[in-house]
Amino acid sequence: MIALVVILNTIGVALVGSASPGDQKKQIIGMVSGIIIMLLVSYIDYNFILRFSWLIYLGAIGLLGLVIVAGEQSKGAQRWFKIGGFQFQPSELVKILMILFLAYYFMRYEEKINSPRVLFGSFMLIGIPLALILAQPNLSTTIVLALVFAAMLFAAGLSYKIVVGVLAVCVPTFFIVLTLIIQDKFPFIHSYQLGRIMGWLYPDKYPDIAYQQQNSIMAIGSGLLWGKGLGNTDPTSVKNGKFILEPQNDFIFAVAGEEMGFVGTVTIIILLLFITIECIFIARKAKDAAGRLICCGMAALIGFQSIVNICVATGLLPNTGVTLPFVSYGLTSLWSLYIGIGLVLNVGLQPKKY
Repeated sequence: MIALVVILNTIGVALVGSASPGDQKKQIIGMVSGIIIMLLVSYIDYNFILRFSWLIYLGAIGLLGLVIVAGEQSKGAQRWFKIGGFQFQPSELVKILMILFLAYYFMRYEEKINSPRVLFGSFMLIGIPLALILAQPNLSTTIVLALVFAAMLFAAGLSYKIVVGVLAVCVPTFFIVLTLIIQDKFPFIHSYQLGRIMGWLYPDKYPDIAYQQQNSIMAIGSGLLWGKGLGNTDPTSVKNGKFILEPQNDFIFAVAGEEMGFVGTVTIIILLLFITIECIFIARKAKDAAGRLICCGMAALIGFQSIVNICVATGLLPNTGVTLPFVSYGLTSLWSLYIGIGLVLNVGLQPKKY
């Protein structure tokens, strides 16, 4: 697990340095400090941490509420705190805090997980942070956290009958909502979000909105098999030609495709897949339900977040801002992921006794 994470993060540091040389030093600092944090967390018994689950939950809600009131505003969103020369994004840390809290909650009610009372309680508890994150607005993180919640609920023992029933309702509802959004009749969506969806569906009609995704797709294709090389000076590249704003963040996969080619992008995908699978393997050996759920939560977070980021970069999903785990630039995201991996390692160090 440690080897996979360090290799992937090293590739990320190289890509960030190529996309935005000024940010590489910070990313190296984030990687080194993140590894230290990961190792420290791996030796703090997760059962001890779970004793403070309700404080963790209230702290997460407090952080999300505070950023809405006193956070730094940028490009129509209020998601960050400015601390010295760094930006702290609470929603990234909240993903890990909610995995911890949900692991505690589902473990406590493991025998009653399918009862309406427990299910309703879990929906209420996750609904508050989701609503606060959505209010920032931060739709991508809201979607990823909701998917993590669904995965953990399933791993906790949710009945297949309920799963089938929910899917039977959600699938047609999704198409109804999408139709309403296209017709601009869905009230719970911002104008810029509507624009991104329309730009994704009809890029020829909305070139000003779709240009980043279209440039990303062309960049990935232009890398061919081996890519143009890290740090290349090709004036037509996405980073040198400024065809994508801040490529070191949400569109780092486009830089990977252009500079490392098909081989490089597949390597990144395989590393992410192996990390996700390793989380599941460790979950199978966990000594209790809480450990199993922590590992499943991290597997879901890394898996779903990777899928969303890569699908956005390749035009399979509408443009929405979410980082590629251990690859994109962002210290809060990087530290939070290292904390999560530290918790998984912690579970792995305490396997169940046969």
